[in-house]
Amino acid sequence: MEVAVMRSLADTLKTLANAHRYFTTGFTTRTSLGWHQPTPACAATGRALSVVIPARNTAYALPSVLDALAAQQHAADVEVILVDDASTDATFDIARRHPAVTTAVRLAERRGSAAARNTGARLAQAPTVLFVDADIVLPSHVFADVAARAAGDTVLTGFRHNVTYQALPCGGPLLPEGPPLLAADHRVTWTPPVGKALPYSGITLTEELDGRPLDATNDFQNLGYGRFYYDWDLPRMAVTALLAVPREQLVDVGGFDEEFGARGWGMEDTHLGAALIATGCLVIPLRQAVGFHLDPPDAAAQWQTKLASWPATLAHYRHLLSLPTPTGRDHAFATAADKHLTDAEVITR
Repeated sequence: MEVAVMRSLADTLKTLANAHRYFTTGFTTRTSLGWHQPTPACAATGRALSVVIPARNTAYALPSVLDALAAQQHAADVEVILVDDASTDATFDIARRHPAVTTAVRLAERRGSAAARNTGARLAQAPTVLFVDADIVLPSHVFADVAARAAGDTVLTGFRHNVTYQALPCGGPLLPEGPPLLAADHRVTWTPPVGKALPYSGITLTEELDGRPLDATNDFQNLGYGRFYYDWDLPRMAVTALLAVPREQLVDVGGFDEEFGARGWGMEDTHLGAALIATGCLVIPLRQAVGFHLDPPDAAAQWQTKLASWPATLAHYRHLLSLPTPTGRDHAFATAADKHLTDAEVITR
């Protein structure tokens, strides 16, 4: 008797293109809006969006972040769910009092960002979930950008402009003048080290490179079929700092693998991206959706801690790539998220 061998997630990715031009041009034809054009509020009429924000000890940035969400110009039906991962600062108090937040959740114990996002997605009601980090200040058109373009088989990714922490006299963070810069994101402008193995692909460059991942890959289209641009592949472009995904597909693949949080920092969004791509989703950038990413006051120390754990999470990701594509995991997703909610504090407006 022959035993069927299921294709691994890594092998499945090698069979799939990311040719999304038909989708973006179709949007332009229907709406007369450019795909990368900031979107008027009326274009989101009749759309629904669930915004999920995982947060831990982000009181230094959260008022600015939530004020920006309250200032979003859109005609969509939007809910904002913030999940506080057992912060030890004023994060939850800020969230539960701010008018931009529809539902504020405080987990009883620290579970990690993957668990926080899963918990928020479990409560989400809209067909599209927009993950936004609790330290990103968004321009006023981003909700409309996402709501107007979201579909059941697309992963829409925005970008971030990192800002070094500087406190205003009033105590809030100082933001740069002008809009966030697309070129500030490493997926857009990238200068890798020379003579040192790159952490993701393992290749070593022998001369300097003026890396342009977004442009060089034709808006990520050339990363289909499991291809690389040096240290970048398609799953790695799915960064949950600002990422919209179809909720049905998210739940079917089981959401974020929470084991990443137990091992350290990073890669849970890359794995989610891989799983969604393997189920047929396209990864499409929104060049106009760029937010200021506010570094914490102790950014250098936090970054060193994160990098120290990254080899462990990368090893877990590579293990998951060797397994079959996760599908049919909606029950497991619901069970895990409901367990987190059992002893959580939930405040809904």
